[in-house]
Amino acid sequence: MASVYTAEAIATGAGRNGHTRTTDGRVDLDLAAPTEMGGSGDGANPEQLFAAGYAACFHSALQLVARNQKVDLGDSSVGARVGIGPNDDGGFALEVTLEIVIPEMDHAQAVELAEKAHQVCPYSNATRGNIPVELVVTDD
Repeated sequence: MASVYTAEAIATGAGRNGHTRTTDGRVDLDLAAPTEMGGSGDGANPEQLFAAGYAACFHSALQLVARNQKVDLGDSSVGARVGIGPNDDGGFALEVTLEIVIPEMDHAQAVELAEKAHQVCPYSNATRGNIPVELVVTDD
C-alpha cells in the first residue's frame, strides 16, 4: 500500500488518564477512563475517539458508494457505538455497532449500499475478522 496521508499522535501521562495530541495540534485532549471502568469520566477516552473516527470514515465510504451508483443519500448519517469489555484471554476486546440512517430510501437499497460501504471503509477493513461489527440500517 502506498499511503497518501499519515496521521500522527502521541499519548502522554497515565494512558487512559493522560493526554493525547496530534502532531498538527488539531486534536489535543485530556483523557480519562469512563466511570463504568472505574475512572473519573472527566475527559475523552479512546473508545469515543474510535467511534467518532469510524462513524466519519464509514459515512464517507457510504457517500462514495452512493456517488458511484449515482444515488442520492439525502440527509444521511452514521452513528457508531464502540463497546469495550473483558475477553476470555484476560485482556479486553471491542465491539462496534454502526447505525446507518438513510431517510426516504427503500430499505433493501439502503442495506445494499451499507454493505458495499462496509467493504470500502478502511476502518471496516481494519476491523474485519478482528472484532464484531454490526450494521443497523434505518430510515429515521
